[in-house]
Amino acid sequence: MRLADIEGLMLNIGIIVFSCFIFFIIYDLAKRSNAGKFGTFVLFFALGLGLVAFIIKTIAVEMIEGNV
Repeated sequence: MRLADIEGLMLNIGIIVFSCFIFFIIYDLAKRSNAGKFGTFVLFFALGLGLVAFIIKTIAVEMIEGNV
C-alpha cells in the first residue's frame, strides 16, 4: 500500500469521525438548552445541513473529476 493510499484512507476515516463529533455537539447543544423534540429537530436540520452540504460537495467533485 502506497503512502497516498494510506493518506486517502485516513482522510476518509477522519471525516467520518469529525462528522460524528459534529452530530454529538449538536445533540449536546440541544440537551443543554432544553430544546425539546421540535427544537432538537430544528437544530439537527439547520446545523446538520451544513455538514450534509459539505459531504454532497465532496461527492460531486469526485464524480466530476472521474474518481468515482
